[in-house]
Amino acid sequence: MAAGVLSKAEVDALVVGQHHDPFAVLGLHKIGRGFVARAFVSGAETLAAHTLAGEKIGDLAKTNDAGFFEGAVKLKERQPLRFEAANAGGQWHVIDPYSFGPVLGPLDDYYVAQGTHLRLYDKMGAHVISHEGATGVHFAVWAPNAQRVSVIGDFNDWDGRRHVMRKRMGTGVWEIFLPGLDEDVKYKFEIIGADGSRLPLKADPYAFAAELRPHTASLVASVNHFEWSDGDYLKARGARDARRSPMSIYEVHLGSWRKKDGAGFLSYDELASELVNYVRDLGFTHIELLPISEHPYDPSWGYQPTGLYAPTSRFGDPEGFARFVNAAHAAGIGIIIDWVPAHFPTDEFGLANFDGTALYEHADPRKGFHPDWNTAIYNFGRTEVQSFLINNALFWLEKYHIDGLRVDAVASMLYLDYSRKSGEWIPNEHGGNENLEAIAFLKRMNEVCYGTHPGIITIAEESTAFPGVSQPSYSGGLGFGFKWNMGFMHDTLQYMSRDPIHRRHHHNDLTFGLLYAFTENFVLPLSHDEVVHGKGSLLSKMGGDTWAKFAGLRAYYAFMWAYPGKKLLFMGQEFAPWDEWSEAKSLDWHLLGFEPHKGVQTLIADLNRHYTSSPAMHGRDCEGEGFQWLIADDYTNSVFAWVRWAGEAAPIVSISNLTPVPRVGYGIPLPRAGRWIEKINSDALAYGGTGLGNGGSVIAIAKETAGQPAEAIVTLPPMATLILEFSAT
Repeated sequence: MAAGVLSKAEVDALVVGQHHDPFAVLGLHKIGRGFVARAFVSGAETLAAHTLAGEKIGDLAKTNDAGFFEGAVKLKERQPLRFEAANAGGQWHVIDPYSFGPVLGPLDDYYVAQGTHLRLYDKMGAHVISHEGATGVHFAVWAPNAQRVSVIGDFNDWDGRRHVMRKRMGTGVWEIFLPGLDEDVKYKFEIIGADGSRLPLKADPYAFAAELRPHTASLVASVNHFEWSDGDYLKARGARDARRSPMSIYEVHLGSWRKKDGAGFLSYDELASELVNYVRDLGFTHIELLPISEHPYDPSWGYQPTGLYAPTSRFGDPEGFARFVNAAHAAGIGIIIDWVPAHFPTDEFGLANFDGTALYEHADPRKGFHPDWNTAIYNFGRTEVQSFLINNALFWLEKYHIDGLRVDAVASMLYLDYSRKSGEWIPNEHGGNENLEAIAFLKRMNEVCYGTHPGIITIAEESTAFPGVSQPSYSGGLGFGFKWNMGFMHDTLQYMSRDPIHRRHHHNDLTFGLLYAFTENFVLPLSHDEVVHGKGSLLSKMGGDTWAKFAGLRAYYAFMWAYPGKKLLFMGQEFAPWDEWSEAKSLDWHLLGFEPHKGVQTLIADLNRHYTSSPAMHGRDCEGEGFQWLIADDYTNSVFAWVRWAGEAAPIVSISNLTPVPRVGYGIPLPRAGRWIEKINSDALAYGGTGLGNGGSVIAIAKETAGQPAEAIVTLPPMATLILEFSAT
């Protein structure tokens, strides 16, 4: 065999896509004092080698009818090659990817192996780059147990033989640079598993964009083109203490907030105008988005994502999403996204069995399968999986300037026996039911996010009494900034659903929460979970007749806005729809043509404005010294009253009468004598109420009452909440 001529066995392996290392034989290779070029160009009859500058350096001989060529070329030093191919149908050129060196380097390998690479999204996936004199796309994917990985797309007729990737042996990462490609290219990975079987084509776990469902290919996209204008906003955010700042969150499912022409999705740009302006006008401080990572199934609401790094294409491209966030920041509104690291769907194009093995998930279904959702559970103890998820959190914070992550289903991550019977789970190394690997992951995720992005917040949806969810990890906590207060939501809605005549027997439903209100940094959630699956809307949950339902909902909202904790309200509930939410249709916007519904919306706007402008309403949301009961035991009249403090700021007092009976001449102990302004009266005419009240203010006289130095005689409207603010004048 002539020097440099490849054996028939190796050529045969190349053209059927079974060669163990194509980079070892294709491209440019030094043989003796000269160079030999080899290429597999399907469909070519002739092939001439050129430099990238266009100088012809040799004609290659076709030695296999499938399109394999090789031959000597006239070069003095190694460099990338361009091939001129021809057949009966014409000519074309191919820049040879196998003549380029690797893009990833030893430092990448080191940090990947250590699990400390915090910019994997700049290395993995698909990136348009310039490399060794050519512009193209660098692809990289983790598949350590695969025999072969190829990138395929329209650019190579979806032929897995054409662009087999280079395996980096120390990390299990496969990479290839394909010159000549650009953005918007569709691609997937063709993977041959360890057993030699061809797996279902896989989407890129790190893809920045994806096709609109039902199509599932990844798209080459950049997230670096957009020019942000929110520098001042981010600087102010970084200087803010979130615990002592107002946080009133409007939770949104983008696909059903408002439909275009009654059926289609609004684009990110349309939402940047319509949704952002609406939220600003109502006075909310944040928008929380149900998961916007790419997902194949609309009724999952995004909670079964298949593209964690890709904003869903339902509403536009990645730059459109960036414009949406930028517009929100321009309006002073923060963006929180629901983030789903607890589990992932088993769609065949996704992460499940990615390289023919349980790569991202646990192989044992007792740890790797979620019985509630028929999904796979991430292997939190695997370094590469932790890195994938932590980098994803950082990706949204950095590339899209996201203000916060609300982490979904944290309870399911914390407990090995979550929704499992005896024998269906594996105890930890100490014999307990805590998932120590998931706990370590959550701690590190929070440490890294808070350590690299000043002013961001993380929020846990955690429904148990797991200790220290929102305490720093250095003191034994999980390190979240906030935790959803599921107990508040359950107890208060249970109370409000009762007929008012029976509420006196369940007074503790509203007082019990204050026993633990300051054990965590709480968000009070009235979320999407409370208005779906037969639960009805918040309005329909209220006890009593139609009048009592509207009055009760208004009183409940004012009660909640004055209660310690940050606020969250799911979209639509601000105008009191009768029907529960469905992702398949738009909100019932026509209801705003009716006064009772419009009145509730007006109340929400006024509550937000007072909440954000009054330090006492938010400044000590997470600190016990900011709250004091005034009336906690008047179960006979179902009356509750408390005072909120924040340093030297004017205190506020909240008084709720949760029966339909007006209370005239009711004595309220108050912490100061003087004038108290009636900032909110949920029974005001403007909100759809009866208009009963106190003429705008009450006067407290110096009189020792129930341990307070003053007392005011007030009128408590029926089924209403009053919020009073002390006035020094």
